[in-house]
Amino acid sequence: QAQLVESGGGLVQAGGSLTLSCAASGKIFSINDMAWYRQAPGQARELVAGITNNGNTYYSDSVKGRFTISRNNAKNTVSLQMNSLKPEDTAVYYCNADCEEYSSGSYYFSEYWGEGTQVTVSS
Repeated sequence: QAQLVESGGGLVQAGGSLTLSCAASGKIFSINDMAWYRQAPGQARELVAGITNNGNTYYSDSVKGRFTISRNNAKNTVSLQMNSLKPEDTAVYYCNADCEEYSSGSYYFSEYWGEGTQVTVSS
């Protein structure tokens, strides 16, 4: 059973920067895509950025050019560097990962979510 733990959320002024981190732990053999999602009050959860196990990245149009996602496969961690933050970036940010595990005689991928970390950007 894998576990994802986020850190780095907080309050920041508009135009400022913040870095989120997520660490995956447990009996994990490998991790496919890792990603960051966010959910604002009254809104649906949306994809912010993702990164494959080969280092290919993808971003939502609203954060492209401002956010940077990266990962360390040796440590099973993923980070999100957020620059030029705007009030509309305010949301709970969630870490997501597809983790390969061994159980009942076979290997398989399961999707895991972190508990979320609050990011608040003031104007």
